[in-house]
Amino acid sequence: MARPQRSAVDEAAWTRAAALVDWAQPYRCVWQEGPWEGRWFPGGRIDLLENLVSRHARSTPEAAALAWAGEPGDARTVTFGDLARETTQLIRGLRRLGVRRGDVVALHLGAIPETVVAMVACAGLGATYVVIPTPLPVDGLIERLEVIAPRVLFTQDGAWRRGVVLPLKARVDDALSAVAGVEHTVVVRRTGMSVAWFEGDHWYHELLAPEGSLSGPEPPAELFAIGDRLTLTSLPHRGRGPVTAALGPGSVLAAAALHRGAMADGAVTWVAGEMSWPGTQFHGILGPLALGETQLLVEGTLDEPSPVRAWDLLVRHEVTTFVTVPSILRRMRTWSRELPQVPPVPQLRRVVSVGEPLDAELRGWLERDLAGRPVTTADGWGQIELGGVVGVDHPLDSGYLPDIGMCIVDDEGRLAGEQRPGQLILTRMWAGMMLSAGGDPALLQVHWPRPDGPYVTGDRARRTAAGELEFLGRIDQIVSVSGQLVSLGEVRALLAEHPFTASVDVLERGGLDGSRYVAAAVVVSAAAPQDDRDHLVRELSSSVREILGGLACPKLFLVVDRFGDELRGDERRRALSRVHVPPGESAVVLTWAQVLAAADNAS
Repeated sequence: MARPQRSAVDEAAWTRAAALVDWAQPYRCVWQEGPWEGRWFPGGRIDLLENLVSRHARSTPEAAALAWAGEPGDARTVTFGDLARETTQLIRGLRRLGVRRGDVVALHLGAIPETVVAMVACAGLGATYVVIPTPLPVDGLIERLEVIAPRVLFTQDGAWRRGVVLPLKARVDDALSAVAGVEHTVVVRRTGMSVAWFEGDHWYHELLAPEGSLSGPEPPAELFAIGDRLTLTSLPHRGRGPVTAALGPGSVLAAAALHRGAMADGAVTWVAGEMSWPGTQFHGILGPLALGETQLLVEGTLDEPSPVRAWDLLVRHEVTTFVTVPSILRRMRTWSRELPQVPPVPQLRRVVSVGEPLDAELRGWLERDLAGRPVTTADGWGQIELGGVVGVDHPLDSGYLPDIGMCIVDDEGRLAGEQRPGQLILTRMWAGMMLSAGGDPALLQVHWPRPDGPYVTGDRARRTAAGELEFLGRIDQIVSVSGQLVSLGEVRALLAEHPFTASVDVLERGGLDGSRYVAAAVVVSAAAPQDDRDHLVRELSSSVREILGGLACPKLFLVVDRFGDELRGDERRRALSRVHVPPGESAVVLTWAQVLAAADNAS
């Protein structure tokens, strides 16, 4: 059987997608063959500020662009007219700071309206924005800043999360004492907490140009080609260092097409995900803005102050489309069982699950019970390197969904048979594909072993008897945890550095509720204190959390007396994933004989 080759793009669907935006300069053709992903819409130029804000502010200035809900209960509605004014004010303020096309601007901001304003303002200036997760500790923040080298850094005095305030400005100050090159820090006053002040610090509200100054002539916004860099987004560590993918306006175009054809059924979309995830940025912010639609932006977690908050937000803001990861949906299912009655959500029409496979049982609950009435569901697949979601199993209008030529191939690169597992490849290119990779120059070769060949996803999959794709995990030991990617190899390398670990393995395990989490198996060295395993586990856990973040931190530690030669590599990890662990345990002591027994029981 022949190996699948790269084929022409779905020109008809991409032409419909291109018609969703206004082009400042027309394109010559949809796609031009070339190395890597080729060239998209050559000759075409887009004014992103015009498409995301200005044209809607002229036609429907009072229409809501953002409905925002703060964790303490405060709320704000931002119209397209409001968004246009504040974005113009911020553009002028950033110009005074010297920000120009190509500069990098870091946004260490949470889910607040100012984050959206800053993203759009960067687009108007031609600057590259980077959203940095707010929970990052100082060491993680230093590492990100060293890699992206921003000229300007946005942050908040503090950020609400689970009823407490994270001291973002204080963390930034500590990080900047170890990082050079950041010329200005722009601080959003969110909580009112006291913060230290240094040269180069600016309050966000003071940086905005005065209202009266907006009457003067405004320099034209920068124009973008589809291949220009708009944002950088982080990938899982590879080779013990941060890796970033550059994404461009093609991701905005793709998100608008997905929004129209597969995601949004109605007027108000809520994408419940971390702001640093490109799916949130493109499917929850930029895509809806391009179409002039309303998006809900929620600060904090969905169970603070109580689990009923998730349904209150859906009802109060009349959400019609809810997009999130299965782990959040599973929590909502658990919370619903604890509520006296699940509040009905009359406006909700559609739930889209992304980031991890959606199992049939959870899907059935979503369709029947989440809203107190039937809703439609969809399961979306995509990757950070592709700018978010690229495929949805139950679309609304398939004419807006470009065919990306999904194929499953075996180890020799030939088409795998029905229900046979293999690697997923894309034979048709996607306009939102990453433009370049920072921190790992070889990453392009990972996805394109041949510059003119198909795109290699690194995902394992198979086709069911019904012809649908079933995703089976990653080939390169990068797993999805709550919709974010974690490198098991990176966690393993970090734990192996500890002086009290003799051997380490890291794996993915499944919870009773269907969720997936990271677990670590460690053999303790002879030099370690023999009577304080709990302290060692806390130390190992803390080291991962500080360097790689909380999602990468193993939820379970299996302390094994030894690793025998009977099982190695994937065989050992499969056995460790099947070892019985009492519910709620975070550390369990095992013998190698118990691991072997788990392997025998599965065979």
